[in-house]
Amino acid sequence: MATMTATPASRSGLVLSVNAGSSSLKISLYRLKSLSTPSTSSLTSEPVELLLVSSINDISNPHASFSFTLVAHENGKEAKKESVDSIHDHASAFTHFLEYLKREASIDKSQIVHVCHRVVHGGDYFEPVVITKESYEHIERLTDLAPLHNGAALSVIHACLRALPEANSIAYFDTSFHRSILPYIASYAIDQEIAKERGLKKYGFHGLSYAYIHRAVSVHLQKDPSSVNILVLHLGSGASVCAIRDGKSLDTSMGLTPVTGLPGATRSGVVDPSLIFHYTNRAGRMSHNKQQAVDVHVTHAEEILNKQSGWKAITGTTDFGEIVKEMKAVEEKGKRNEEVAEDEEKWKLAFDLFVDRICDFVGAYYLKLRGQVDAVVFSGGIGEKSVELREDVVDRMGCLGFVLDKEKNRAVAEQKGEVVEVGKESQGRKRVLVCRTDEQLEMARECALEEKFWSK
Repeated sequence: MATMTATPASRSGLVLSVNAGSSSLKISLYRLKSLSTPSTSSLTSEPVELLLVSSINDISNPHASFSFTLVAHENGKEAKKESVDSIHDHASAFTHFLEYLKREASIDKSQIVHVCHRVVHGGDYFEPVVITKESYEHIERLTDLAPLHNGAALSVIHACLRALPEANSIAYFDTSFHRSILPYIASYAIDQEIAKERGLKKYGFHGLSYAYIHRAVSVHLQKDPSSVNILVLHLGSGASVCAIRDGKSLDTSMGLTPVTGLPGATRSGVVDPSLIFHYTNRAGRMSHNKQQAVDVHVTHAEEILNKQSGWKAITGTTDFGEIVKEMKAVEEKGKRNEEVAEDEEKWKLAFDLFVDRICDFVGAYYLKLRGQVDAVVFSGGIGEKSVELREDVVDRMGCLGFVLDKEKNRAVAEQKGEVVEVGKESQGRKRVLVCRTDEQLEMARECALEEKFWSK
């Protein structure tokens, strides 16, 4: 791969934001609102305008689902969950998007001047970087630390460099937001010489989401961003919690890799480090006799903890909405005094386990913030959509002064705007909010405001 340098682009060009998940690809296309360089960054006004969005889901399945929605672009054909046989990986998904963009929306790929890529693990890269041979290889070396995402992002970056050679590909890292975490919080209790040599420390993730949420909530609370203290719950198939103090990340639940912290759709979350050896031992129990030891390869352990755990391992599904639905159905059976099969208890186990682990971090981070919390914020696919989960979590937080308004909580989907209030409006009550996060917009916004990426 040839070395590439950043080329300042015309402000009339378009910005593409690409967000590669483990089996999905979200793409948003923007244009700059002003052709002149903004003199200041405003929290309340966006420097970019959304033209269209596309999402490709179930990429690893035989029939991927493709959607394409026009927002501020008047001409074009929309698509809703079309099955596309030619998509079999992230690279072919991106290629399909570009072909559809030209064929159905009459936008040529040459109009795209910057492509912003969400990269989960940036290691010690704390600022956005233009993809060069060096930065590509740096991200590639970190793939083992974020196996569900970095590989997918690299696949799209490679396809993008091939398909859009004149555009700058820029990596935006989820780890960047957490660079403010203090050394004693980020460090593990291991040999520090080895830790520093190998970069073994807490990095934290979901940073683009947290940056967006921090800014949106600051505007909603009408507070200076540098004085905002919030507890943010980014809850989705990948889930984490972040304590933000004075506008900066103080601590977050994910660590060296995204596998620790909260459980997810297929991730285990926090486990005793020795569990993996007991789990994989063929004898069914551990033996400290070296002659009976069984090797557990890193790849095998990573596979189990990243892809064979979480609520899918408990229930058989990665769909948290289905878990809630089945749990409620079982509860109704109980109310009717009908017999509940042992297998049906798995739904409530998965739900309660997730809520319990969330509360572990909420309690710890509330203490780290010394009780000075402006709001607790729910976000991510589950955080934004699960009425039941929000109700259960906030109910347990009542002792801390957080009280949910159940009517507002049930009506979140009907409310407009980035931030929605779901807490009781009462003297002395702390705010409970839902924030509709947007990682693609956060990347495009940062790109638009970076003067070095644009011609004068």
